[in-house]
Parts: sequence; structure tokens; C-alpha cells
Amino acid sequence: MNGWAHHLIIAPILVPLIASAILLFVDERQRLAKAMISLASAIALTAIAIILFRIESGPNGFEGAYLVGNWAAPFGIVLVLDGLSALMLLLTALLAVPALIFSLARWHAVGAHFHSMFQLLLMGVNGAFLTGDLFNLFVFFEVMLAASYGLLLHGSGPLRVKAGMHYIAVNLVAALLFLIGVSLIYGTAGTLNMADLAARIPDMEPDRRMLMEAGAGILGIVFLIKAGMWPLCFWLPTAYSAASAPVAGIFAIMSKLGIYAILRLTMLLFADGPSANFGTVVLLYGGMATLIFGTIGVLASQALGRLAGFSVLVSSGTLLMVLGINDGAVSSGALLYLVSSTLTISAFFMLIELVERGQDAGANVLAVTMEAYGDADDETLNEEEGVTMPGTMAILGICFAACGILLSGLPPLSGFIAKFAMLSAMMGTGAIGVPPTAAVWALIVLVILSGIAALISMTRAGIRTFWSSIEGTVPRVLVIEIVPVMFLLALTLALTIQAGPAMQYMDTTIRTLSKPANYINAVSTAVQIPGYKASSGAAKESK
Repeated sequence: MNGWAHHLIIAPILVPLIASAILLFVDERQRLAKAMISLASAIALTAIAIILFRIESGPNGFEGAYLVGNWAAPFGIVLVLDGLSALMLLLTALLAVPALIFSLARWHAVGAHFHSMFQLLLMGVNGAFLTGDLFNLFVFFEVMLAASYGLLLHGSGPLRVKAGMHYIAVNLVAALLFLIGVSLIYGTAGTLNMADLAARIPDMEPDRRMLMEAGAGILGIVFLIKAGMWPLCFWLPTAYSAASAPVAGIFAIMSKLGIYAILRLTMLLFADGPSANFGTVVLLYGGMATLIFGTIGVLASQALGRLAGFSVLVSSGTLLMVLGINDGAVSSGALLYLVSSTLTISAFFMLIELVERGQDAGANVLAVTMEAYGDADDETLNEEEGVTMPGTMAILGICFAACGILLSGLPPLSGFIAKFAMLSAMMGTGAIGVPPTAAVWALIVLVILSGIAALISMTRAGIRTFWSSIEGTVPRVLVIEIVPVMFLLALTLALTIQAGPAMQYMDTTIRTLSKPANYINAVSTAVQIPGYKASSGAAKESK
């Protein structure tokens, strides 16, 4: 990857950074101008992500390293593009555009600096996916979190402020732990560059390696807080359900950032050597506990927002459990599941706002009460028989049903394909063994039960929302609100149709991750751009 294409690696960070800076100088009253700048940035980001993804998925797939400031690694900042980071960049961009379009209906105008914070969030997320340095991972995490604080509180309201205060407190503690973990690793290994660290770990003395593993364990706690592993997840359902619909839609990628960091560091730093499989037992049993907790929460949730929040935990629990298994074939299916579940949950958060506009909670409770005491007006019901469902309700119902099918993993959509890939791998391939052990059967049962719980909860919510209301109020839904939801669901349909190439890409990505030497070589052999010297002394020598 040479020439202009090489500089595209830094573009997913620069584009939202420049857009957010420009937006700060645009008056808040010029809402249309701010919206167009923000949307243009997101569309440009999508185009860049598609180009990078196509290059990475081509026949000459590569580990591309970009030396920021033209300083050679491990002393300078390095950005690394591989199959996993390219996939996550594309997923982030595909969530950002629908969320922004959805916000244009009303949410971007209910508070100040919405678009600036949104762009900074994208910058932080993209930087975290690309960085090859632990300290810069901390920096991008903090940029992302600072923007997410404002976005979560956007729109005010007592529930949103309460959830936001809890969210901020938890993440400030996580930031402190991040610094402690990074300090321990640097003090023992002498480097924070991921590739350099992976090369040094096998040769470390046992006592220093133990301190390094302690630092890695503290870092793991930070990432598990962000991923939402039990018992570190109690803040997540409340925070996500309290956020405005477009903010919750883009927040769907943030829990996956914790999963990404764990997957990246586990397979890069602890794939081989004396520290091999470090922390996998915690991931396995923590994932199982998270999946159980999320499943119970899904069944117990009466509000749709809480149901979506606990669905995030079910997704995280499933992925953490698979990372604990540490098998390539299962991990390939898990990557497909990560993409499918993230698209689905993002669409579901935005769909909830549209559905709840036409829902009268008091009427629903009254309907149940009247039926229980036999006071329902039979004549009224007879008069309404045969009334055609309004077009808006029909579209919302179809989208709701699609979300239910995807969350529960029913055929034929991508949720079923991803779960089938994981379960079939658990039952007969790789390091798991044939036949599966009792522990693996327990994992299989948990995945199936979580799907059944999602089906029951979504069916119950659908009946209550679309069938049980006395007042058939049709919500007012704008085109720019329903189109983003339909677009995200259409992406899951495209993922279903292209399941073969998608699984091939996931397999290739996992095989590449399982060979840390590829990543290490890409960073260590990254060539500085000739003619651009990193120091003034070197520049004088060139003259």
C-alpha cells in the first residue's frame, strides 16, 4: 500500500477531528449548516472505510503500518490497519450515518454542540481501533468517553442526568485503572508499543512478567467494564436506555470496542510463550455469567429501552464466552455475530423511539385490567374487526419483527447464520474436542436459551405494543427517521445474502490474528517516508 492510499490509514481520525473543529466555529443557530458538515464528514468517513476494507479484503491483504510524525516504531506513534481494524472502522461508519440522519429530525437541535461531540466520538472510536500503542489507546479512549458524556446528557431530563452521572463516575474509575495498568506494563517491559511489547514478553524474567501480567489484568478490567461483563455491567442498561435514540444507536459500537481491545491484546500478547492463554478462564466464566444475567434481564424487562440494554449484555456475554474458548473456528462465527448484533441493536434503539410515540402506557394497563374483569366492550371490538392496519404501523411492525428475529437468532437472517456458525464449531472443530465436553454443552445451551428468551420478550413486547392498545394511535414518523432503521436492517439482510464471503473474511481475519508475527513484522519493518525527516538534525544532514 503506497502513495496516497497509505495516508488513508490516518484519515478516519483526521476527518472527524477536522469536522468537529470546523463545527465549533459555526453558530448554533445555523443548524442546517452544522448538520450538513457533520453528515458530509460521516459520509466521507464511510467512503474511506469502504476503500480500506476493500484493500484489506483483496487478494493481497496486508498489515499496513502508518508512522505518525515519520518516527520509526517503537519510539513514535504508529497506526496499524489489518482485517480486524478495517472491519471495525467500516462497522462504525455504517452506524454513524444512520444515527446522524435520524438525529436530524429533532435530537440534534435539543442541545448545544451535538454534532461536534458526535464527531469527536467517532474520532476516539476510530483511533482506538487503529492505534498500535497502549498509551495512545488510553488517549483515544478518553476522547471517546469525554464526547460520550456530553452525548448521553444531551436532551437533559432527570433520568438522563442520573444515568449520566453514574456513567461518568464508572468511567472515571476505569480511566484511573487504565493509567495504573499502563504504568505497570511500561515499568516492567519498558515499552507501550503493542508489537514491541509482544516481541519482548517471551524473554522477560518470571518476576517481571508477573508484574506485567498484573498490569495487563488491570487493563483487562477496564476493557471488561466497557464491554459490560458481569458484575461490572450494572451501569450499562440504564445508561443506554436513558440516552436519546441516535446516541444509543452509535453507543452500540462502544461496548464492542471493549471486545475489540480484549481480542486484539489477547491474540497479540498472549497467544504463545509462558503467558499463553492469560485470562481466558476469566473471559469464559465471566462471559457465561454475563450471558445468564443478560438473559434474565431480557426476560424481566417491561420497557423496550431496558430490553435493548440487556440485549447488549447478551451480545457481550456471548462474545466474551467465545473469546474464553480461544478457538479459531468459533471466533470466526463470533466476528460475524458481532457485526450482526451491533447493527441490529443500533436499529432497535432507534426503532424504540418511533414505536413508543404511538403507545399509551395507561391505555395498555387499562386494557389488561378490563379484560381481566370481563369489562371489555364486545360491541366496540366487533365494530373494529377488519380495520386495515395503517401503513406506518405496518412498516414499524415489520421492522420490529425483523429485530426480534435477529436478536433471537431465528432463520433466515444473519443472526441465525452467526449463531449456527458458532454452535457448529463448538460441536466439532478445533481445540474444543470431539465430542464436546460438558462445559461446551453448557455454553451451547446458554446460547440457545438466550435466543429463546429474546424471542419470548420480543413477542410479548410486540403484542403489547401493536395489538393490545385500546387507542389505536398511529405515531407520526418522518422519512428521515424510519429510513435509517430500514437501512441498518437491510445491511443485516445483505450480510445474510453474502454470508459465504463474509465468513471467509472472518476466517482470514482470525487466522491472521492468530499469527502475531505478521503484526510485529508490519510495525517493525514500517518504512519512513524519504525526504521527510523526523528531527531537525536529520533534516540538516539531508541538505
